[in-house]
Amino acid sequence: MTMNAAREADEPSADGGPDLTTAAALFKSFADPSRLVITRHLLLGEHRVADLVEHLGLAQSTVSAHIACLRDCGLLSARVRGRATHYSLAEPELTRLLLGAAESLLAATGEAVALCPRQTGAESASI
Repeated sequence: MTMNAAREADEPSADGGPDLTTAAALFKSFADPSRLVITRHLLLGEHRVADLVEHLGLAQSTVSAHIACLRDCGLLSARVRGRATHYSLAEPELTRLLLGAAESLLAATGEAVALCPRQTGAESASI
């Protein structure tokens, strides 16, 4: 279910509160370290699955499955060029804000981790 479809299906839950299915789908998309790494790469610009396979050292089928999860949640846009599909973040600035907030929360709890890539030469190369 895409986030848009989940949003349309949102109805109050049994306790009268909002249905949190859409939010759960969004957070599920970030629940795998490989999907976080893919998201970091896409914060730097669009990539093909083949590019991500090379960068991550994962099997093509694994990368494709992660891309499908991110796409199904509405986080990715796709652009077909010839026989290749180029993926990018649908909302890169909002994604950067969300990951930045997660960085701050993790740092406040003593588990500092860098989720957003910094676009300097050395750091971009290490992603």
